Amino acid sequence: MDRLLSMRVFERVVDEGSLAGAARALDLSPPVVTRLMAGLEAHLGTRLLQRTTRRQALTEAGEAYLLRVRTILRDIDEAEQLASAHTAELAGTLRLHAPPVLASHVIAPRIAGFHARYPGIAIDLTVESRHEPPVEDHDITLFSGNARPGPDVVARKVVDAEAVLVATPRYLKHAPPLTQPADLAQHACLRLAQPDSDPAVWRMWCPEGPDEPLDVAITPLLVANHSDTLVRATLDGAGITSASLDLMAPYLVRGELVRVLAPWITGRLSMYAAVPTRKFIPQRTRVFLDWLVDETRRQTAEAVAAYTARVGQSG
Repeated sequence: MDRLLSMRVFERVVDEGSLAGAARALDLSPPVVTRLMAGLEAHLGTRLLQRTTRRQALTEAGEAYLLRVRTILRDIDEAEQLASAHTAELAGTLRLHAPPVLASHVIAPRIAGFHARYPGIAIDLTVESRHEPPVEDHDITLFSGNARPGPDVVARKVVDAEAVLVATPRYLKHAPPLTQPADLAQHACLRLAQPDSDPAVWRMWCPEGPDEPLDVAITPLLVANHSDTLVRATLDGAGITSASLDLMAPYLVRGELVRVLAPWITGRLSMYAAVPTRKFIPQRTRVFLDWLVDETRRQTAEAVAAYTARVGQSG
């Protein structure tokens, strides 16, 4: 027996004055209403309605039960409305999770713009590197294509980008010649530590050549599991590192960094945003996810276009 439905049927029978009226109001068949009422009385072990040929009257037990039922049903309705409001309203706290590089370069630069549009939404951001992102513990989890979030995760691709090699003009001025990938063996290389990857081998692809990768043996000057550390060291002239073209584009446009060995790349990177489930996604989660995707793609396109224009002018 559906206890909640039976309670609603009982309340409506009293309000409508008949089983037939309750059936019409609830869009149920009269036999279903009759069965639910009989089941409820059998469950309680008492009669709730005194039925005559002309009308139905509450018994003493029915009157006492109706008072409690009305309160219970109103509380349930209010609880459902409160939960729905949390799903629909553009307010509250949005819990995000991201690795350091995405937190610094993707989320942080977009907080001010998002807050200006949705001032009622606060951000609670956890920054840490996890091989298996904790999707179920956060409203939105950002991760790269190298992470393994699990087969059942609902993920949306935010952006794709190429990973390129960069260095400062100052470093290149005093470094050995660099005209082909094999020349990297003579250079100070700054590598990102990754699972199942040998930091002493740099795998590269040429978009204009065959699909097979080229493995280049190197002796890394620095291996770190933190992308911003590698970028900072590169900006200080320590050597050559690999990073996403869209993230490096501002440095390239300003001339602080120079791309080397173009058109060779060290990989293609994808960023994803995952939510715990497709059902009952709060509206604040939806608007932030849409904002993140739209702004990231727009700014990525603008950054790459600016870099491409600069390369064209210098060529």
